[in-house]
This record gives sequence, C-alpha cells and structure tokens, in this order.
Amino acid sequence: MNLRDDVQLQPGGRAAPPAASVIHAVTAVVPAHNEAPNIGPLVEELGAALGGLSRFEVIYVDDGSSDETWRELERLSRERPWLKLLRHETCCGQSTAIRTGVKAAREEWIVTLDGDGQNDPADIGLLLAAAAGHPAPGELQLVAGQRTRRKDPWHRRYSSRIANAVRAFLLDDATPDTGCGLKLFRKSAFLDLPYFDHMHRFLPALFRRQGGAILLVEVNHRPRLRGRSHYGIGNRLWVGIVDLLGVMWLKRRHRSARIKDGC
Repeated sequence: MNLRDDVQLQPGGRAAPPAASVIHAVTAVVPAHNEAPNIGPLVEELGAALGGLSRFEVIYVDDGSSDETWRELERLSRERPWLKLLRHETCCGQSTAIRTGVKAAREEWIVTLDGDGQNDPADIGLLLAAAAGHPAPGELQLVAGQRTRRKDPWHRRYSSRIANAVRAFLLDDATPDTGCGLKLFRKSAFLDLPYFDHMHRFLPALFRRQGGAILLVEVNHRPRLRGRSHYGIGNRLWVGIVDLLGVMWLKRRHRSARIKDGC
C-alpha cells in the first residue's frame, strides 16, 4: 500500500479518552433511513463515547424514513438535550443528509457515522487522538476510519475491494477504504468542497484536491444486527462510474490560489 506524503496511516487500538484530545468539542452527524431498531443502541453509545468532551452534540438526519425512525428519535431526544433532530420530507441520499447535518452543526469539528450501528462510536476517540498528534494541525482537514476486518457479506466486500482499487488508481487518493462512514473533518473545509450526490464516497480525494492533509486510522467494524441493508451492487455500479468520472474532471479543473501579503 503506497501512501502519499500528505496521507498518513495510523494503526488501530483502544480509543483514547476524548478529553485527552486537543479537540474539546465536536458535532456528530448521523444520517439514517429506515433504521428504527438501531437508533436507541447507537444513541446510547454515542452519549458514552462523547461524554468526556467539554461540549458535544449529536445531529440525526432522518432521510425520509417510512418506518418508526422519526418517532424513536423524538422519544429519545426528550431526555437528551444534546440530541438534535432534522428530517427530510423525502429520501435525498446519504451525502445530502450528511450535508444537512453539517450545515446545522454548531461545532467546527464534525464526526460522521453510519446509522446502521456498524461503525463503533468508541473509535471516535481514536480519530480525536490522531488529530491531536498531527504535526501540522492547521493543515489537517480529514481523519478517515479504515475498516481492516469488515463484517459484511462476501459479495459486498468483494465489490467494494474492486471499486476501491479502481477509484484509488484513477484518483490517486491514497485511501484504501473511502466507504467507511466514520470520519472526522472540519466543518468549514467540508462546506468548501464541491457538493454533489454521492460525494461522501470521495471525501479523501476532494479534501486533497483543496490542499488538506489527511490521516487514516484503523477502526473496528461490526456486523449489522438489526434492520435491512440498503446496499446493492446494482444501485451503485453505474452511478459510481459516472461519479468517478465527475471527480476526475473536478481534479483536472481545480486551481489553487494564494493571497499575496500586503494586498
């Protein structure tokens, strides 16, 4: 695995306590579509994982769910002032749900997790510790989780391995696993990125496009215990090819500009 100088891989391990990080406040953004059985357990884990920070909030974005997701979120939010709720009238997709949550966040550092419970909230401490140890904090824009032992069906792992290899070759993003939902990034840097549907799959390439440093951290991955996966090869293959071509175009057309001192 060849990594660029601006992309570093950190080994996994037990999560450092969030309070030990130089990042004292975060907003966690969780997109959810028809994930009612997973809401309660994940909210409890998030409260425990973030409780050591000076400030935190969790923003759930219900992306047009047709099950009891919204009702369950409302129930849980009554006793948790740190749990904020947003709701799309119709399903807009994961990238749009993430952007909705980020725009509403009050903190500069954002952590994202998938709503199915497969990302481990305890690993947020790993991302925070990695960010705290970066030699150039002002340049760091993204800390991305890397699933080393995925707990998905074989066909999903196989198709993702192929897709990741093709994407890494064409975009040179030096990131073996861009599909991990567990990420930490700056709100301001994220909102500067070009927005399009499915952009969440290309965040390392997009952050590197605008000159940001990236850290990769090995994280835990858990099997889905409740609900039904929304993943399918057929619903991602062709749109993924179109998206990949679009990001390649964005990279080619990007121009960096520095403001001259004294202007």
